[in-house]
Amino acid sequence: MEDSQIVSLYFDRSEEAIEETEKKYGGYCRYIARHIVGSDEDAEQILNDTWLKIWNTVPPNYPQSLKAYAGMICRGLSISQYNKSAHEKRETGVPLMLDELSECIPDRKSEDFPERAELSEALSLFLRSLGFKKQKIFIMRYFYASSISEISKELDMKESSVKMALMRLRKKLREHLEKEGIDI
Repeated sequence: MEDSQIVSLYFDRSEEAIEETEKKYGGYCRYIARHIVGSDEDAEQILNDTWLKIWNTVPPNYPQSLKAYAGMICRGLSISQYNKSAHEKRETGVPLMLDELSECIPDRKSEDFPERAELSEALSLFLRSLGFKKQKIFIMRYFYASSISEISKELDMKESSVKMALMRLRKKLREHLEKEGIDI
């Protein structure tokens, strides 16, 4: 079923919309959740919360890409869950990944924090300016929260090369955001 048909089911308030979304994007969202929280049980709860949040936000939202919309919601819920559990355990995976980005992305608490749409557009332009491999490295690390070793295995690179690529990508992102008028 096409995304537009599934979104229409949400607008019709048909519960079939959730079933179709889970059928089409359940594996994708499960991968995101499982990768970030590290637990099948927590990932299943996040999936349920993802479907509920989509149900509650469509309508009024009309996502052009249901996959991107579901992935964004699932990722946000996964990071929240991870932070909640990691706070008790003092783990470092996702917070370390977010700390890396903090040198490029302005602090949300700052008065100068850009509008979400402005930052989103700048990030999209940045990603489109990269070659496929660099895009993949950036997305694996900062969207899927993949470890350096996972990225190096997936892309058949040395870990030191992945670290260097990420450092250069963060520098390039910072320069791009400054060029776009977004203060760091």
